[in-house]
Amino acid sequence: MIRDIVLVGIGSCIGGVCRYLISLLMNPADNGFPWGTFVVNVTGCLLIGILWGVTSRFQHLSPAFSLFFMVGFCGGFTTFSTFSKEGLTLLLANQYMLFALYTVGSVVLGIVAVALGYLTTKSIPIS
Repeated sequence: MIRDIVLVGIGSCIGGVCRYLISLLMNPADNGFPWGTFVVNVTGCLLIGILWGVTSRFQHLSPAFSLFFMVGFCGGFTTFSTFSKEGLTLLLANQYMLFALYTVGSVVLGIVAVALGYLTTKSIPIS
């Protein structure tokens, strides 16, 4: 259990650093469109798809491989990749209603939650 946590933590750390570096490279100045986040999300989705395909095709790979790369690195790089993989899993299982609820609910409620969090902090007096 401790080994798994360490694998996820190290992978997540590396993924987070990679995300930050890509954002620095892609967003050197505020030009309106968040290219860094966009590139990270799409790249993370491609990467988790490749890793998912590899681990399902080559089942002799250790679970540590999946934990480090899919949960750790991809999770630290972008949770959007995990969201997208889970959405595809629902589609492949013909769970169309759950897919729609999960996708729309995650996006809409995510934006609402960010707005609520932001607005909550706006009302806190700073002395």
